[in-house]
Amino acid sequence: MMYDRNLSLNLELKSGHPSLEFTNTVSNHASDDPGETLFNYEDVLAWAKRIGLLRAEQVDKLTHKSAGQPREANRVFLALIELRETIYRIFVAKVKDRAPAQEDLRILNSVLSRLTSGAQVVHSADRFEWQWNVHEDALEAPLWLLALSAVDLLTSEYYQRVGQCADEDGCGWLFVDTSKNHSRRWCDINDCGNRAKQRRYQKRVQKKKS
Repeated sequence: MMYDRNLSLNLELKSGHPSLEFTNTVSNHASDDPGETLFNYEDVLAWAKRIGLLRAEQVDKLTHKSAGQPREANRVFLALIELRETIYRIFVAKVKDRAPAQEDLRILNSVLSRLTSGAQVVHSADRFEWQWNVHEDALEAPLWLLALSAVDLLTSEYYQRVGQCADEDGCGWLFVDTSKNHSRRWCDINDCGNRAKQRRYQKRVQKKKS
């Protein structure tokens, strides 16, 4: 299976990008009490299918394979969670105008290093680009795809548009800000944005009463 670079930006996703959608599988990610939503390898497969990262038939194959190799599937799952937190820290560092930690770059590169033998240069639409072969039946397939997705964002024009939800409760979700004036503040205007609006209203009411 060839990695599809068309996955790089998906405005149908709340975050706008698969790698950021992955970091957002933790609720209140920036708080002292984050909430996990992925608890095993099968959870990752279901999530990857839902956002279009994996095809239904691929998920079926990997689900069957993981059932026969539970220890290996759990190893890959733990690597996926480590990659998720690594990607999150790298982009949060960008949002805060800090250099990413060298350890985080090492972890990301350690995943990518397993794919270098499948890299090739192709010519498409009057330009050259890298493409990577990903063995679709490997339990590591979602790990590799998500690492490549993160690299695509890190090396694209959209990298400078990555923002973080400003919710006071520590939502911390990441997103690609595609607004014209780069003014997006919330992961969802109807969720965290609405909660912030209610807080501002309550403060104005209390101020008038005092």
